Amino acid sequence: MIAELNTITSLIEDFLEYLVVERACSNNTLVSYRSDLNQFNEHVNLTHVNEIAARHIDNYVKYLSYKGYLSTTRSRKLASVRSFVSYLHSEGIIDHDPTDLIPTPKRSQHLPKVLKLSDVKKLLQLPLDVSSAPDAMRDAAMLQIAYASGLRVSEIVGLDVEDVDFTVGSVRCMGKGSKERIVPVHRIALDSIDIYVRRGRVIFNQQQSKALFLNRRGNRLTRQGFWGIVKKYSKLIGLENSMTPHTLRHSFATHLLEGGASIRHVQELLGHASISTTQIYTHLALEFVRDQYDNAHPRA
Repeated sequence: MIAELNTITSLIEDFLEYLVVERACSNNTLVSYRSDLNQFNEHVNLTHVNEIAARHIDNYVKYLSYKGYLSTTRSRKLASVRSFVSYLHSEGIIDHDPTDLIPTPKRSQHLPKVLKLSDVKKLLQLPLDVSSAPDAMRDAAMLQIAYASGLRVSEIVGLDVEDVDFTVGSVRCMGKGSKERIVPVHRIALDSIDIYVRRGRVIFNQQQSKALFLNRRGNRLTRQGFWGIVKKYSKLIGLENSMTPHTLRHSFATHLLEGGASIRHVQELLGHASISTTQIYTHLALEFVRDQYDNAHPRA
């Protein structure tokens, strides 16, 4: 897919919003990304994002070296460009990733945050513990589906009512690269969605929207809106420092592996194109196994 007539500047702003909502990046991180990408944009001086080629990025790296930037700074700036271009490619805005052939230094891998099962249970039951209002029903359903399915935030807010199959017990979502997948969902989450649809969503849906999760104005809830919901309830139980928009997704994957699920099956459920992306969760699962061993073995 070729990019529409979006300026690189406007797409940088979209990417920065994505970092806030999907990655929960700190303000300092956003400032760095903004500075790096604006500098890159000024250097390449192109009209549309689909004009960016590998030679532009390679020349930018050489320019940074010529200007005397330290190698660590050059690596960071290149990583910012790679992340931006990768985002454009995954969103279907550009039809290929020109950074694929440009080598980058290996960076240390940061393990995602994962909740304890007891904390997950507290979080999931909290909305209906504090209120019986329609938005509490919605919030409960969204948190339940996030942990039950491992869907990305963008996939959750993109669900339509017809995407939920209550008979089979599954949801159909459109993942990265417009790839459709069907994910099984347990009965507790389905019951939560059913309650919301019958008692809560009908109150919001004055505009006859097909979207599953609606705000009070009857519009499809945004990624930012869902992140606000996560922050609201995690703060109420003292988990605000442990939560990102994808914490429930990470917890879903890790808890499945801890329970003995195949990494290939988890890969399919998460919609990862490469199993190497899923393998990060095996490190977390191994930590759990080690803890269990230390607690249970008489010689540990």
